[in-house]
Amino acid sequence: MREIVHLQLGQCGNNVGRKFWEVISDEHGLNPTGRFVGKSDLQLQRINVYFAEDAAERYVPRAILVDLDRKGLEPVLSGPYGNLFKPDNVVAGTNGAGNNWAKGHYTEGAELADLTLELVRTEAESCDLIQGIQLVHALGGGTGSGMGSLLVQNLIEEYPGRVLKSYVVMPSSRTSDVVVGPYNAVLSINHLIECVHQVYHMDNEALYYICNSILRLFSPTYDDMNHLISVCMAGVTTCLRFPGQLNADLKKLLVNMVPFPRLHFFVPGHVPLIADRSIRYRLLSVLELTQQMFSASSMFADCDPRKGRFLTVAAIFRGRMSTKHVEEQMCNIQNRNSKYFVGWIPHNIKTAICDVPPRGVNMSGTVLSNTTAIQEPLKKLSDLFQNLFRRKAYIHWYISEGMEESEFVEAHEKLLSLISEYREYQENGNEQLGNEW
Repeated sequence: MREIVHLQLGQCGNNVGRKFWEVISDEHGLNPTGRFVGKSDLQLQRINVYFAEDAAERYVPRAILVDLDRKGLEPVLSGPYGNLFKPDNVVAGTNGAGNNWAKGHYTEGAELADLTLELVRTEAESCDLIQGIQLVHALGGGTGSGMGSLLVQNLIEEYPGRVLKSYVVMPSSRTSDVVVGPYNAVLSINHLIECVHQVYHMDNEALYYICNSILRLFSPTYDDMNHLISVCMAGVTTCLRFPGQLNADLKKLLVNMVPFPRLHFFVPGHVPLIADRSIRYRLLSVLELTQQMFSASSMFADCDPRKGRFLTVAAIFRGRMSTKHVEEQMCNIQNRNSKYFVGWIPHNIKTAICDVPPRGVNMSGTVLSNTTAIQEPLKKLSDLFQNLFRRKAYIHWYISEGMEESEFVEAHEKLLSLISEYREYQENGNEQLGNEW
């Protein structure tokens, strides 16, 4: 079995992780205590990818929960699935990171990093054949950004032959009240460029829009947005957890999706996105899923794919459907919209199909886009960073934790370099791309 070790960091990372474990526990037929109550052998066939069986015949997540402020862990541990996790795999600080990247990276986080890495080592050694490590964290606060950066630095050195992937939630002016979020995010991206193989870029701006405008939720909460992320994560990992007509593992995905080492920032999406009161009036089809997959309104990052070009795309379908039909729809999308795909990468849409649908619908799809349009939210982040940094606002809080001002300059230069590299591979300028899909 090719197992994955999971880390969830900070308040946001733990709240998203809580939803993720609820979703995949349900898909694998596990109750909140980790006992199998499912009805199909398929649910157990690859359960060891994320779960380990203990002496009491319970299935326990291969997960490590970390927060520098224990209050961030309380919703997870006191929730209905709180008893699912190993108590020894919970790492809690007492002082918190105070939304300060430097505290998470140099002081408070550094004190707990060795313990966290030892827990990862223990989980990895218990695997038959570990294929990768995944992190879930936000880049706006202090723990997910600062300690997350420190951990990926160490993990890539300790597990060089394994895939390291990161699900990140970027700060948003609409839903975040952390004024130093742009600092924390830019300092983190500096490490994600160098140390992580796959970055799944999501932001609350796009998630809020989907909840409010498409799902018709009057006042979306973090729980609503976290549920969206968790369903998408379950979709991304479907082919690892269930057998299907076409399958993919982390290394295959990596090889197909990353044409150049630094261009590994993916824009995820999940369909169908239909308001609850409308779903019973819709008959889902491969055609409808495919059209919605490539719609700008389905992207979990605040960017418009029509303003860039797709380098590579991975489309993962769930439910009983014809492989031929899926391939035809993918072909049609690419042929009709060829100007939105780079012409120098042949067959740049990879598809995978799993027969097992998610609960509540007969079919669904998850899409990962490596698109040059990602430069759009990265450029917005760069501008927010510059607005603060040119006035040296809040810098003293970071310097007092042992940072140097040059680290800000270096991190921002790397971000600008990444934006420039995406722009270079776009070939034709944005002004030459039409606005019609």
